[in-house]
Amino acid sequence: MGVNFQAPRFMNIKRNVIFALESRKKNGKPIVDNVPIRMRVIYNNKRVEFTTGYRIDVSKWDSDKQRVRNGCTNRLKQSSSEINSDLSDYFSEIQKIFKEFELREEIPSPTQLREAFNLAIKKTESEENFNQEEQLLSFWKIFNEFVSENSKRNNWANGTLQKFNALKKHIERWKSNPTMDDFTEKGLSDFADTLLKQDLKNSTIDKQIGLLKWVLRWSASKNLTSDNAFINFKPKLKTARKTVVFLDAQELKQLTDFEIPEDKKYLEKVRDIFLFCCYTSLRYSDVCNLCHSNIKDSYIEIVTVKTNDRIVIEFNDKSKAIYYKYKDFHFEGKKVFPVISNQKMNDYLKDLAELAGLNNPVHQTYYKGSERIETILPKYAVISTHDARRTFICNALSLGIPANVVMKWTGHSDYKAMKPYIDIADDIKASAMSKFNQL
Repeated sequence: MGVNFQAPRFMNIKRNVIFALESRKKNGKPIVDNVPIRMRVIYNNKRVEFTTGYRIDVSKWDSDKQRVRNGCTNRLKQSSSEINSDLSDYFSEIQKIFKEFELREEIPSPTQLREAFNLAIKKTESEENFNQEEQLLSFWKIFNEFVSENSKRNNWANGTLQKFNALKKHIERWKSNPTMDDFTEKGLSDFADTLLKQDLKNSTIDKQIGLLKWVLRWSASKNLTSDNAFINFKPKLKTARKTVVFLDAQELKQLTDFEIPEDKKYLEKVRDIFLFCCYTSLRYSDVCNLCHSNIKDSYIEIVTVKTNDRIVIEFNDKSKAIYYKYKDFHFEGKKVFPVISNQKMNDYLKDLAELAGLNNPVHQTYYKGSERIETILPKYAVISTHDARRTFICNALSLGIPANVVMKWTGHSDYKAMKPYIDIADDIKASAMSKFNQL
C-alpha cells in the first residue's frame, strides 16, 4: 500500500536586495563623483543598509542593472568586473543567510542579519567599509519623496498638492509618526476607522484611501515595502453616485439674458468667464492660465494644467463673442481674462445664480458610515466653476454630438468618465421625445 508524503512547507521571507548609489549633496547640489555604492536589504518592513566599500562616478553606474557599467573603473583603478563580482557575491551571501533563517522558521532581526553577513564576508562592524544603518522605514520620509518626485514629474497643480496635504493631516490624526510597518491590512482598517470617526462623507474617505494607496504603490515600485496588503484593501463603504450639476439650454439662456443690477456690475466678468467655460469645456484652472498666444484664428490650443494634455478646441459663436469682448484689454501676464481665485469665483457665482433665479432643486444623496443622507438645495446654492465643464458636456451630448468628438475637446481618455454625462443626455432625449405626444 503506497503512502503519500507531503513536501514540508518552509517559511518564505519576502525581501528585496538593492544596490544603489548613496544620495549625497554639497552646497545643495547632488554629488556625482566618487559616490559610495550601498547595498540595501528590505524585509518584513525593515531596512538594513551597508556600504560595500566601493565608490564609483554616477555616470559609470547603471541604475537599471544595479551594477557598474562594463569597461569602467573608479579612482582606485578597480575595474567594473572586480566590483560587480563582489556585489554579486554580497547578493548571494544575503540570500544564503535568509535561506538559513527560513529553514529555522525565524525572521532575523536587523542585528542578526548584520552579524551573519559580516561573519560570512569576514568583516567586523568596526571596519569603516561597512558602516551600516538600520531603521524601520519612516512613512513620512517616503511620503515626502513621493510628493517631491511626482509633483515635479507631473507638474502638479496646487489643488493636487492640497489633496496630499489633507491626506497628511488625516494620517497624523491616526499616527503622528507612522512607519511602513504600520500599513498592514489591520493598519489600513484602523486608518479607515479613524477617518469614519472624523464625520467625513464615505466618498471623501474613499478618495483618501485612494491617495494613500497611490503612495504605497509608488513605494512598492521603489522596493521600499514588502507588504502588499494595500493592493486588495478596499473598505466596505456605501456610496451613492454623485449628482451631476449642470445648466440645461434654458438655464444657460436665463443666465445669459439676466440683467445684472448696477450695483453688482462686478458679476458681469464672473458671468462671462463662467459662460466661456460652458461653451469651451475648459476647466477654471485652464481659463486662469489662458493667454493670447493660446488663441488661434478659429480655435484654442492649450496644454491643460490638471492632466498636461494638449488639446484643441474650436471656437463657436458664443465663445468667440466672449473672447472678442476682452480681446483688446491688457491683463497681467498677457492673460485673456481678468481672473480671480477659484474660491472667490465660486462665491460670486452663487450670488449671480441666485440673482438670475436658478432655483431648480438639486437632489443629493451621500453616506456617512451607514447613515444615508439626502438633501434638496436650489441650484444656485451648489453651483461651482467646474459645473461649466459639466454644462458643456451634457449640452454637447444632448445636441447629438458623438461622445468621441466631445472627448477630444474635454481631454477625457475613456468612456468610463463620460458615462454619467451620457446617461444624462439619454434622459434629456427621452424627455424631448415625449413632446411629440402634445401634437
